[in-house]
Amino acid sequence: MKQALSLKEKIGYGFGDFASSMFWKLFSVYLLYYYTDVFGIAAGVVGTMFLITRIWDTALDPLIGVLSDRTQTRWGKFRPYLLWVAVPFGLIGVLTFTAPEFSSTGKIIYAYVTYTLMMMIYSAINVPYASLMGVMSADTRERTALSTFRFVFAFAGSILVLGSAESLVEWFSDGKTDQQALKTGWQASIAVYALIAVVLFYLTFAWTRERITDLPAQKSNLSADLKDLARNKPWFILLGAGVCTLIFNSLRDGSAVYYFKYYFGGNSQGIALLGMQFSYSTLYLVLGQAANIVGVVLAKLVSDRTGKKNTFIGAMLLATALSIVFYLCSPQDVFLVFALQILISICAGSIFPLLWSMYADIADYSEWKTGRRATGLIFSSSSMSQKLGWTLGGALTGWILASYGFQANAVQNEAAQTGIRYMMSLIPAAGSLLSVGIILFYKLSDTYMIDLSKELSRRREARGEPRN
Repeated sequence: MKQALSLKEKIGYGFGDFASSMFWKLFSVYLLYYYTDVFGIAAGVVGTMFLITRIWDTALDPLIGVLSDRTQTRWGKFRPYLLWVAVPFGLIGVLTFTAPEFSSTGKIIYAYVTYTLMMMIYSAINVPYASLMGVMSADTRERTALSTFRFVFAFAGSILVLGSAESLVEWFSDGKTDQQALKTGWQASIAVYALIAVVLFYLTFAWTRERITDLPAQKSNLSADLKDLARNKPWFILLGAGVCTLIFNSLRDGSAVYYFKYYFGGNSQGIALLGMQFSYSTLYLVLGQAANIVGVVLAKLVSDRTGKKNTFIGAMLLATALSIVFYLCSPQDVFLVFALQILISICAGSIFPLLWSMYADIADYSEWKTGRRATGLIFSSSSMSQKLGWTLGGALTGWILASYGFQANAVQNEAAQTGIRYMMSLIPAAGSLLSVGIILFYKLSDTYMIDLSKELSRRREARGEPRN
């Protein structure tokens, strides 16, 4: 069934991930530095805190999904969370980057409390936001378009933070580098990002609409929903392929700084652009984000012609081949390294909208097969798997470094340099190749989903539900 969405609604949906991704990038790039160098907490303590809070946050996602599936309001199931949680999201975000004058123990307690609350509030708004796509349209191609808008805006939010955070902190700090000035600079800068995020979440709420509703006869039954998920083979297949893809990405991202510092010749090297000096590692990461956007756009164009599954396979096979070539690069191959980063990132970027669009298809498949709809549970459990993939990729980065004899802040021996090169090339290539092997078993082709969508449309029309 065709359910064309307006450009305004697609942009509105994209605004939600622009807001979320700004803070995700702040957490992944700057929060450790903030805790150690600004707030004054030991790095080991922060690392333990990240592990503990991430485990709790991962377990929370399915609970949020179950709760949102059972939410009933005049605005729908998922949109209300954007309205209710936007302001707490912004406030807790500012508090997370606030550094009160506490004792050492008091600082640790404050960090645990605020970061845990931040991760909880992030899940409370992001899980319903992701699930919203599954009920905005039943058209599989429109869902791919929504995913495209979502991730274009997501990477744009990441680029905004990467390009502006340090300059914004410096401006609010009046160029001073003492601790108090930096505390003020970070708090004020995060307040700016928080205000932007709140406004964008409200726009997502206002500009989107839920069209697909539960079956009238469906009763709230968590046990039945979990049993349905356990029998959903396409979900398990996509879960495995998605985890492998995320390991591919997180290994390459987590290894980049080590690659340029210990193999490529040091982060002091860089390129002057527009009167500013950019280190190789910074330029490498920013270019990767920009190339991800290109991949997101191409995913829609290519998948409309070849199908989502075939696009996924083609992108990951190409990423595998390019990653193997990356292993052959030497510190003299500056142009080749950056060219390969752009091409690999285009391939990787194309996967994210495909994954989330396919999860929406899986929600439809589950409804068709079982007569029950649990969109929030499917999307939240999938979100949980994404976080587990990133966590596993990060852990592998540390384990591999240790296994090759890596020593921090020292000249690395040949074995350690080889290990770092493996983490940027051959090991991620193995992950991407494994994802291809798993996705081959995925049976929900675009043609299959069009037929399935028509059948669901007939069922919904028989229940008297509107087409749009």
